[in-house]
Amino acid sequence: MATVLGNECGVLLWGLAAAFGLSALLLASRIAYDAMRIFGAAVLVWMGARALWQARRAGGPGAEPVETAAVGHRRAYWQGLVTNFANPKAGVFAVSFLPQFVPQGAPVLPTLVAFSVIWALVDLMWYLPLVWLAGRVRSTLQRPSIRRRMEQISGAVLVGLGLRLAVEP
Repeated sequence: MATVLGNECGVLLWGLAAAFGLSALLLASRIAYDAMRIFGAAVLVWMGARALWQARRAGGPGAEPVETAAVGHRRAYWQGLVTNFANPKAGVFAVSFLPQFVPQGAPVLPTLVAFSVIWALVDLMWYLPLVWLAGRVRSTLQRPSIRRRMEQISGAVLVGLGLRLAVEP
C-alpha cells in the first residue's frame, strides 16, 4: 500500500507540474524529454535487473527459500514515487490531457489541481482492490517457486520496458 501511495503522489506531482506549467518543458524541450526518458529507462532497467538477480539467488526448484529483507514503508513509498515520477510519459500525459478539460473561462490553476487530485484518487480506487487481493493470496504468492517466477517475469518486463523507453524516439 505504501508503494501505491508513492505512485499516486507521483501522479499528483505530475498533475501539479502540468498545472504550474513545469511539465510543458517536456513537450517544448527535446533535451529535457530525452534526459527524463533515459533516467526513467535506467530506473526501470535497474529495478528489473534487481528482480532478475533476486530470482537467480532463489535458485531452482527445491532450493532453500532466500530470506528477503522486508521493505519498510518509507522505502516502498519512495520506490512508488520514483517509479512514477521517472516516467516522462506521465508528464506528457498530464500536460497534454488534463488541460483540454478546463472549461472556457474557468480558472486554470485550481481546475488543473482539482483534476490532478481526481486523477490520483481514481488511480487509488483502482489499485486498492488489487492490493487487497494480493494481501488475500499472500501465502500463495510467497511460495518460493511462485515468488521466483514472479521475480523473473517482472524483472524481464521491467528490463524490456526500460530498454524500449531508452531506444524509442
